[in-house]
Amino acid sequence: MIKDYSKHYNDLTHLIKELGANIPETIGSFNSLHKASTAEGVLSSKTKELIALGIAITVRCDGCIAFHVHDAIKAGAGSEEILETIGVAVMMGGGPALMYGCEALEALNQFVVLEE
Repeated sequence: MIKDYSKHYNDLTHLIKELGANIPETIGSFNSLHKASTAEGVLSSKTKELIALGIAITVRCDGCIAFHVHDAIKAGAGSEEILETIGVAVMMGGGPALMYGCEALEALNQFVVLEE
């Protein structure tokens, strides 16, 4: 079954906000870590999001794939950059990463359609 990555992204965003209302220090700290870690620096935000996507694929995290494909596009990554990131993740993670690389491709296809 193909996931609806836009819906998955939106559902998780809502649930993260709900968690934030219940455990504000934890979620606030995580959000601060995310913001600091993906801020422009020696590496661009786009590069950092692509790295995060590669890790998301290799650790097999559907929600992470949804977020980091979305955020990589938002940071200016093109389809070719995302596809190359998937390739590196597959090289590092083998067969399981190939399966999640396909998930990332589906997320890319869905988010690109939404951007058009």
